[in-house]
Amino acid sequence: MDRLIASSSRTSLLSTHKVLRNTYFLLGLTLAFSAVTATASTVLGLPGPGLILMLVGFYGLMFLTHKLADSPMGILAAFAFTGFLGYCLGPILSTFLAAGMADVIALALGGTALVFFCCSAYVLTTRRDMSFLGGMMMAGFVVLLVAVIANLFLQLPALHMAISALFILFSAGAILWETSNIIQGGETNYIRATVSLYVSLYNIFVSLLSLLGFARND
Repeated sequence: MDRLIASSSRTSLLSTHKVLRNTYFLLGLTLAFSAVTATASTVLGLPGPGLILMLVGFYGLMFLTHKLADSPMGILAAFAFTGFLGYCLGPILSTFLAAGMADVIALALGGTALVFFCCSAYVLTTRRDMSFLGGMMMAGFVVLLVAVIANLFLQLPALHMAISALFILFSAGAILWETSNIIQGGETNYIRATVSLYVSLYNIFVSLLSLLGFARND
């Protein structure tokens, strides 16, 4: 009986390591592809997709990726999703480059990498169960949604900065939660895990751009 339990435990551990390894590998590939599309969008001076098209593309491709996550087509959907977000990032980067803020972009990239490394390293080192963050993240999502909708009408710089800071905290929590979910065996699909981590990294990078750009202008 003990041998069966030990064997089952080893099998579960190997499966978890495989999901984690595949997630990080696919995340690296999608980040590289997103960087390529962002660079192409910036160099070619492509226009932004607009709010409506961006929301449709974001949620539509995310839904498609989750729908196909259990098949090989899910990988193509993940690349389509991250490539689209890379294209959307191009006009933002063009604005910063035109304003002579290439260093701000570099700082935002470095800050994003640092947040991801620290959050991931903490969970992987301690193997702590971060499932308790689920309720707080749901509450945070509601607060962010209300704040974003309010700022569409109010257009307050201070509120915009507060939203960016909250997005960084929320996304850092999402990285902690998703990484913990993988090592605890709650997430067994590396495509879904990759998309979740990618969105968190994307939000952190864009939010850091906003905060650092605002600080530079002041």
